[in-house]
Amino acid sequence: MTTQGTRTGGRYADAGVDIDAGADLVARITPMAAVTRRAGALGALGGFGGLFDLAACGFTDPILVATTDGVGTKVLLAAEAGAHHAVGIDLVAMCVNDLVVQGAQPLFFLDYFATGRLVPALAGQVIAGIGEGCSQAGCALIGGETAEMPGLYGRGEFDLAGFAVGAVERDAILPRTDRIADGDLVLGLASAGVHANGFSLVRLVLREQSLTLGDPCPWSPGERLADGLLAPTRIYVRGCLAAIAAGGVKALAHITGGGLVENPPRVLGDGQVLRLDARTWAMPPVFAWLGRAGKLDAMELLRTFNCGIGMILVVDPGRADQVRRALAAAGETVHTIGTVAAASGRPRVEFAGLEAAWPAASPS
Repeated sequence: MTTQGTRTGGRYADAGVDIDAGADLVARITPMAAVTRRAGALGALGGFGGLFDLAACGFTDPILVATTDGVGTKVLLAAEAGAHHAVGIDLVAMCVNDLVVQGAQPLFFLDYFATGRLVPALAGQVIAGIGEGCSQAGCALIGGETAEMPGLYGRGEFDLAGFAVGAVERDAILPRTDRIADGDLVLGLASAGVHANGFSLVRLVLREQSLTLGDPCPWSPGERLADGLLAPTRIYVRGCLAAIAAGGVKALAHITGGGLVENPPRVLGDGQVLRLDARTWAMPPVFAWLGRAGKLDAMELLRTFNCGIGMILVVDPGRADQVRRALAAAGETVHTIGTVAAASGRPRVEFAGLEAAWPAASPS
């Protein structure tokens, strides 16, 4: 981790950049990063770049896969609620879940933390969450950047970006769109809540309802609203890698921005549709509440949020039982939510059973 600046104290500190705070943060981060070390990770934090030895990972003919993402406007609610650790996990999840859908094993991660005035304790909580996320994903935290930018960010404000690199054998890259066939099964993995998409709409609903994050949670008695909305994004890496190893996985789709409407077609070929049955999983109460409070119908919920399914897998029916067992052994809750079908026109998702399954999502 590095911080912008050239000298301690003096006029630079008067301008709002505290190099001592940066040094304090590096000292806090170093043991967190050490916990995430894995085969291939070289060197220590504090240099001008992070080092990784791909040859140490045992690949035969590897292809590198890189992703970058942030947590969107969820960061505003996280800052307001003090959910700094959770949003660090979110940052890793948004990147590594995109890696694994290519069949890739995450190798290393870097973060970018930008703020108006660096508070080492706060930034340390965020990066502790990043470290936990990396540990869950099996990747090394090998570096990053911490930038103090007074005037660009107000007091207590910060933003995050993450960068992940993984590797996959050349002959194992997903999706296998050319192998997806009529009758393939679609498995859905349960989400942990809203994850990190749709929070601009969530914030609008909170304003319209005159609610604050400290208010009681409308759908979960005994919890604060913050607890119900800000649970970190589930990291699916270990389960999905186990499923791929079990054989029969032809494609995966991470359900992020665009929800269950826009993401699944990205793995399909022309003339293919996913037919999903909403009666095969229970929509978590947070989404039913957002539907009622925000006057959203089921299709708008499905286009904006994950609605309880954070990852889908397209699998060979003959291998589905093995895949389900591998996912369950990794701690995933698995639903069989649909099938692939041949159909004319562009790749798309078709839904059955919405009114029967989710009547509570219709605006009252």
